[in-house]
Amino acid sequence: MSGMIIDGRNIIPGETRFIEIDVARLPSGTLIHMPIHVFRSKNPGPCVLFSGGLHGDEINGVEIVRRIIDSSWINNLQCGTVIALPIINVHGFNQFSRDVPDGKDVNRSFPGSADGSLAAIVADLLTTKILPHVDFGIDFHTGGASRTNYPQTRFAPNDERASEIANDFAAPYTLHSGLISGSLRSTASDLGVPIVVFEGGESLRFDPFAIKEAVKGVKRVLHKHGMIQVKPPKIKKQLLLKKSVWVRADASGLFVPERVSGKKVTEGQIIGKIDNPYNQFSQHVVSPKDGYIIGHNNMPLVHRGDALFHIAEL
Repeated sequence: MSGMIIDGRNIIPGETRFIEIDVARLPSGTLIHMPIHVFRSKNPGPCVLFSGGLHGDEINGVEIVRRIIDSSWINNLQCGTVIALPIINVHGFNQFSRDVPDGKDVNRSFPGSADGSLAAIVADLLTTKILPHVDFGIDFHTGGASRTNYPQTRFAPNDERASEIANDFAAPYTLHSGLISGSLRSTASDLGVPIVVFEGGESLRFDPFAIKEAVKGVKRVLHKHGMIQVKPPKIKKQLLLKKSVWVRADASGLFVPERVSGKKVTEGQIIGKIDNPYNQFSQHVVSPKDGYIIGHNNMPLVHRGDALFHIAEL
């Protein structure tokens, strides 16, 4: 097993390194870095990427990767390498924003360009400096726009390696999710690197349950590949969900959910209601199918057409 060169730094087997890759400067002149932790065993094995903060406001992913870095088992790898990126979109993180300051989504800017927009620059750094070393990865996300996602992994349905990783991770829910052009998953797939996405919790808010489920999944994956000796947590329940639909508001008003993420629902069941603030009407929100709520809206005020519940079936 030879050295690994990241941004000009050579990390040899058995070494742990903290690297800061230059990204760009703020208008004030302050230089922004992308912090990277690299853990290498002396023994050969897979190189695994754990990344968070691709969307700057999705702080559950940042905390998940931080806990991985802080663990005793990651500092005692039996084989292979772990590359951990707590915050990919540092600019967005500093501004409590999903995107970079120019409004672009980093996760729609891959493979990126060193001479492109700020989002493209960040994407290019991952594509050129990190992904060439990686065998597979897990990218940690949360629900956006005041929506909570129940802990779940997502992978492309025709990607057998990603399917195996998701199965080893054993989140409560596992979903088929096609590749999106311009995403980290899509570019990694083009390079032969399977990436599984973990979704859990809500943006700008810690979700202890989702964070704990993610760390448990990481332990299971690393143990499966012989990279850690820690006994993996038991699997309580795992469901494979394939088809999903968003239930949207038929009226504007005050939204009160009666069922939330993680709950089983049946076709025709009342799962929420929308009240007029002047008490002129009250409308039930009904499940269109049997399935499980994998995400729900937390906003108390909704407009007609807003997404309220994300329901998936077995």
